[in-house]
Amino acid sequence: MNIESKNRILDIAGKVLQSEAEAILHIKECLNGEFVAAVELILACEGKVILTGIGKSGIIAKKVAATLASTGTPSFYLNPSEAFHGDLGMISKEDVIVALSYSGETDEVLRIIPFIHENGNKIIAMTGNDESALAKNSDIHINTNIEREACILDLAPTSSTTAQLALGDALACALVKMRNFTADDFARLHPGGSLGRRLLMKVEQVMRRHDLPVVSEEATAAEMIHSISRGGLGLIVVQRGEEILGIITDGDIRRAMESRQSAFFDIHPMDIATREPKTIHPNSKLIDAEKQMTRHKVNSLLVVNDENHLVGVIQIYDIKL
Repeated sequence: MNIESKNRILDIAGKVLQSEAEAILHIKECLNGEFVAAVELILACEGKVILTGIGKSGIIAKKVAATLASTGTPSFYLNPSEAFHGDLGMISKEDVIVALSYSGETDEVLRIIPFIHENGNKIIAMTGNDESALAKNSDIHINTNIEREACILDLAPTSSTTAQLALGDALACALVKMRNFTADDFARLHPGGSLGRRLLMKVEQVMRRHDLPVVSEEATAAEMIHSISRGGLGLIVVQRGEEILGIITDGDIRRAMESRQSAFFDIHPMDIATREPKTIHPNSKLIDAEKQMTRHKVNSLLVVNDENHLVGVIQIYDIKL
């Protein structure tokens, strides 16, 4: 492929991204009391929030339902075609329906509206047309109108579905804030994921606690090398009794060997140790250990108890398993 073709591809991609970004900013300017009313209606909902839509809007509805469910709002996706053939029984009287259709005239969605009205459910519609049948038959209408699709043919749903997705995320995030939903709440709903692990597990559950590489302040250079090799943590801890004096990494030893050369074997631990090393309590969450390592740009923390005595070592590799 020649340079001209590559540049053309990048130009098209850039225009698509620009168009979709402009669509989201346009939707932002159109936010009004209807969006607030939608949040208030969902907050007051005693049942579930049911998302429905078909085609590309259906795909977006599935994602929004998943986001709501994972952030404290019980929710699921209902295929309108399947609903018309028996799945309407999944809708209870306490549920709120959120229907997505850019045209607002999607037949599969409109066919289930009479049942929803008869069942007494409230409907939030997300369409690009205030005058559409779906908008007029809903309790709340959030307008997702855009000027044009990012598709170079102005046909395939692109900017319109991006706008729907962004509004769905905005709805979920507003609900997170209004519910005072916390990181711990999120972790309880994601126990199997990496984030859930870091939010729920404590340092003491993953720290290295046995055969810790500890040397006295009187240790020789040779003893330091042997200790750091045996420890397998890339560091040694310098102590006076139970008192932690400092920490030495394998990098500290390499630099000392390069700078001191033949005089290296005359050094003592505190000549090259980092005093007042970073520590953490064993009851701290893994997420707190990760934040501290990131803030101080270190890969390891010494784990100390209430008496400030060494009880373990935790490394970034222990957190990001």
